[in-house]
Amino acid sequence: MTQHPVRFITLNPGHFHAALVHREMYPDVSPRVHIYAPVGNDLLAHLQKLVGFNSRPKDPTRWELDVHAGPDYFERFRREKPGNVVVLAGFNSAKIDAIEAAVAERLHVLADKPWILVARDLPRLANILETAESKGLVAYDVMTERYEITSILQRELVSDEAVFGKIQPGSPGDPGVFMESVHYLKKTVAGSPLRRPAEFFDVHRQGEGLSDVGTHLVDLVAWILFAGQPVPPEEVCIVNARRWPTTLSRADFQQVTGEPNFPAYLADQLRQEQLPYFCNTQVDYTVHGVHVRLDVRWDFEAAAGGGDTHLAVFHGSRSRIEVRQGREEDFRPELFIFPGSAIDLPRVYAALERRIAELQATFPGLGVLDLGSHFRVTIPAAFRVGHEAHFAEVTRQFLRFVLGRDRLPAWERPNMLSKYMVTTRGVALARDRAVQ
Repeated sequence: MTQHPVRFITLNPGHFHAALVHREMYPDVSPRVHIYAPVGNDLLAHLQKLVGFNSRPKDPTRWELDVHAGPDYFERFRREKPGNVVVLAGFNSAKIDAIEAAVAERLHVLADKPWILVARDLPRLANILETAESKGLVAYDVMTERYEITSILQRELVSDEAVFGKIQPGSPGDPGVFMESVHYLKKTVAGSPLRRPAEFFDVHRQGEGLSDVGTHLVDLVAWILFAGQPVPPEEVCIVNARRWPTTLSRADFQQVTGEPNFPAYLADQLRQEQLPYFCNTQVDYTVHGVHVRLDVRWDFEAAAGGGDTHLAVFHGSRSRIEVRQGREEDFRPELFIFPGSAIDLPRVYAALERRIAELQATFPGLGVLDLGSHFRVTIPAAFRVGHEAHFAEVTRQFLRFVLGRDRLPAWERPNMLSKYMVTTRGVALARDRAVQ
């Protein structure tokens, strides 16, 4: 019988991201997955996802599921420990408890964002990361946006001074970096309405906009702007933050969740029989002296033919480099380069062509489209693998760390602490400003 060096334990999967880790098989991972969870709809949905992966016609997976279900699932997990890697997604407010327990049991952790929702947990997070390092464990958060091809290429070009120049520090009103992410609560996926769990709308359990989706944006700012460099918390300063709700009627809530009414645990958040869901946050902060603004928004439903949008703008002394994902791009992310002046235009174009030619060794087929006043990087379809596939890419990198084939970069720990400082203290400041 083959002995695999990695054995997965999935702990209380409360979000479908836990299943996406199993979207494909991995050579060094045992096909037998141990799942510990209470009996309920979350467990059922997780199992259905994995059965779907196993039964799909093309490249089916071969996961063998060993399910440990019951109210004592957590105690059983700690007692039995049948694997060496814990996979976590969902139940954001309690996630740090599970991560802490896994590290205490000398288990590696692959956990979806966010790890924490409140700033008082920052020292606890720092201690967990320090403990994991001292025990030779890998505690890694699932930053899928680092594997989006436009983000990868934006990072390469921002790091190229001949193309980008130097980052412009900007000001609070005109930041050097601006990112905006817009998602929608009501969606249709594969022809069927997407059902969100009622718990999704409890900001105390699941977090506000900046706490959750915003984690990716904060991560990308440091990852792109200071590639391979540490960004410790003392180099980050939060300047301002605000929050506002997307208000749901009972009928809206029914459409999105399928539930007949608001659950009792949301009763104290209702206003005139409507739910002001505080899923929208704007935060202004500086990192290494560069002004950054992030807008994270959840609207109820996109206009006809619409979809999620994303905008990431980095202002350099030679050019402005943007990822745009909107209606003009058919809601597919595209990478644009805007030279700062007519004088910069030919020099930036020459430098861009050179850098893209170098990148073809890794990404064959890349090109540059001259649009007159600016340029777009043309990206072959082979590199547009989609959001779900990014989970397997993150998992493969995590496994290289676990197996010792790659070394976890030293900058990951300080950057994670900075990231969660921005999300937790940004939300806290926005709440405080709303009360004043």
